[in-house]
Amino acid sequence: MSKINLIHLKGCPIFKQLQLEEALLRADNENYCLINEGSGENAIVMGISSKVSEHLNEELVHKEKISVIKRFSGGGTVYVDSNTLFITFIINKDALAISPFPEPILDWGAEFYQSVFQKDTFSLKENDYVLGDKKIGGNAEYIRKDRWLLHTSFLWDYSEEKMKLLQNPKKAPNYRNRRTHRDFLTKLAPLYPDKRTLVKQAIESLKNEFHIERVFENYPSHLIEKEHRKSTKYMSL
Repeated sequence: MSKINLIHLKGCPIFKQLQLEEALLRADNENYCLINEGSGENAIVMGISSKVSEHLNEELVHKEKISVIKRFSGGGTVYVDSNTLFITFIINKDALAISPFPEPILDWGAEFYQSVFQKDTFSLKENDYVLGDKKIGGNAEYIRKDRWLLHTSFLWDYSEEKMKLLQNPKKAPNYRNRRTHRDFLTKLAPLYPDKRTLVKQAIESLKNEFHIERVFENYPSHLIEKEHRKSTKYMSL
């Protein structure tokens, strides 16, 4: 059983979370699971190759004064706030018996989250985690020579009004079938007594997969001090 460190944060701003993830991926050599119970800042996060004109309703973003962040990894565009639950794995390639390629990593994540949600309707559809045919989690991956990262943003709850900040992307998964955000997304909150219950289940599943060596319950600033390439940035529209 491989060792892993657990970083359990509550309300860490998404920009700081992404900075930490990038530092752990590029400048560290241990395994990490990072759980963040909601972003302390409302923001839109875009994949490194995403285009503003194709993903955002720019006029509304300006009006709402929402920060836009370009993350260092791929993936789609998401609106995040205090109702988003983030879980990220940063893993050495030799820690798990899986091929270090996008599909096997997503499959491994799906197997892990099946044990968390324990729902017959949970599955991986294309690049998303879903309940039935509705999305509950979007993924971003980064694979380098010796390590990989799987970042998932789960919809504990969401505002339909805030989803209007995002365009329906031109390149969408086939299973979306041109559905609006209202028809395409679903929430986890109605399924659990509270967020703590779901997070506790995630940590129990983590214990079944890894040996948890260290637990950080405050932002580990010292872990981002090593020199590394920094690609996470705020965008000016």
